[in-house]
Order: sequence, then structure tokens, then C-alpha cells
Amino acid sequence: MARLTASTDIMSPVALFMQADIVVKVVMAGLVLASIWTWAIIFAQWLRMRRALRDNEAFERDFWKSEDIDAFYEARGKGDLPSAKVLAAGVAEWRRSTAGKRVDKEGTRSRLAVAMHSAVAAETDKLASRLNILATVGSVAPFVGLFGTVWGIMRSFTDIAGAQNTSLAVVAPGIAEALFATALGLFAAIPAVIAYNRFSYGINRIEARLQRFADGFHGTLSRELEAEG
Repeated sequence: MARLTASTDIMSPVALFMQADIVVKVVMAGLVLASIWTWAIIFAQWLRMRRALRDNEAFERDFWKSEDIDAFYEARGKGDLPSAKVLAAGVAEWRRSTAGKRVDKEGTRSRLAVAMHSAVAAETDKLASRLNILATVGSVAPFVGLFGTVWGIMRSFTDIAGAQNTSLAVVAPGIAEALFATALGLFAAIPAVIAYNRFSYGINRIEARLQRFADGFHGTLSRELEAEG
């Protein structure tokens, strides 16, 4: 039992890190930091998107119930919600295009569409601003871990040659240290890849919702143009 406990202590993550070569230690430390950074981004992005979905839904529901667009805009259209930004872009372009005595209806419709579609794209880019970090960690971390593994195995072979002993007791610790670097790379990469795919899907849903809101508002303003003759 005592021998088993000692072997387990030697193979523990902390022991594997402490016994590793300086290069492998740097790789391991970098991967651990990348994993912590990844989880922080995942948690923050999840809260951000959850709040955006909930608040946008409430904003759009109240907007379509409102009978006075100008009053609604003055009350709630100047916030930081993506839907509010789309509304603000449409209202601002509407006021500029209809400020003169002569209104170009087709030109106004075109400018309204461009302004609101640009707002949709800008808000989508804001939501996706940190996904590139998840994509980078997901694609690079396994190769960084593999580099640590290759380096650790090379060092192990050098030690084996120097000791002129190929017993398992001599080989196992060095190989374990090297493989631990790969495990850390996968530990950082797998959550990053899963989160990137899920968040990308969620952002696509938000973008589609914003686009539907922009199209609906564009239709409302187009009818207003027709009503003005």
C-alpha cells in the first residue's frame, strides 16, 4: 500500500509539473492560463448573450405594442440594446431623409435598409468580438500541448541514454510528464471548441432576430411614406 501511494504521488498533476523540463513547464503553465481565460470568456459570453436575448425580446414586444414610434424612441430607443441600436439607426435615417420639403421615397427606403442592416451587422460583430479567442485556443492549444509532449519525450530519451537503463521505472515518469502536456492542451481546446460552436449558433439566432426586427420596422416606415403621399 505504501508503494502504491508513493507511485500515485509521483504521477499527480502537481508532481508531473514540478518534475518537468523548464520548456514543458512553460507549455503547461501557458495551457492552464489559456484554459482559465477560456472559461472566463465562456461564462461572460453566456451571461451577455442570455441578457441580450431576454432584453431584446422584451424591447421588440413593447415596440410592436406601441402606437407612437417617436415617443417610444425617446423613452427607450437610446439604450445599449442591439434592438435599440437598430431602432435608433432607422429613426435617425428617417429624420434625415424626410427633413426636406421634397422626399425621395425610393431613396429613403434604400437608405433606411442600409442604415438598419449596418446596425444589425455592427451589433452582431460586438456580440462576436471574443469568439476569435475561443477559436484560437481551440485550434492552437492541442498543437502547443503536442509540442510539450514531443519536447518531453525527447528529454526522456536523452535521460534514458545517459542512464543506460530502459526499465519502466526510468521511462514512465518522463513519458507521463510529456503526455500530461497533451492532456492540458486538450483540456483547454475542447471547451473552447464546444463553446465557440454554441455561441456562433446563438449569435446567428440573434442576428436573424435583429434582421426580422429591422425588416418589420422598414415595412412600417415604408407604409408611412406611402401615407404621406
